[in-house]
Amino acid sequence: MEFIFTLRYVLENSETTETELMERLAMGGCEDALVGVGQTGRLALEFSRQAANAQEAMRSALKDVKNAAPFAKLVEATPDLVGLTDIADLVGVSRQNLRKLMLTHGAQFPAPVHDGTTSLWHLVDMLKWLETQLSYQLDPQLMQVAEATKQVNLIKQSQQIKASAKRKLLMLVTS
Repeated sequence: MEFIFTLRYVLENSETTETELMERLAMGGCEDALVGVGQTGRLALEFSRQAANAQEAMRSALKDVKNAAPFAKLVEATPDLVGLTDIADLVGVSRQNLRKLMLTHGAQFPAPVHDGTTSLWHLVDMLKWLETQLSYQLDPQLMQVAEATKQVNLIKQSQQIKASAKRKLLMLVTS
């Protein structure tokens, strides 16, 4: 199966030129990625990777980038955090329709990860809700990719938590 996802990196302490970076990525197994280096010090790789499942595709891509560009630090994997407009576009409904669902389903509607002027949800949580609660027929590959990117981003973020704080907070947020 083919899985499409994007890995975004910041290039730390690298004296590698753009051309050298492109060559290293191509030789390092990233020939199935569209490479974007438009912003200085940033790298975006849109993969179209063949694998048995999205987790395997994501792991192999992360490994290939790490081997080809060990100085690159992962910023995020996408698609993951999305707003109502993004979700509406992905499932083929209007933003207004999705907002109406949010208002009419209240507490059953998935809670956003960020609630503000622009609320954000993990894409996989929204897709699962739409599929189970409203019987939407969604692309299973998109569901797999959304789950895989969420896991990568959560693992990356959890590494920033100090061990002592993690123990104390875990007791508060899980009870």
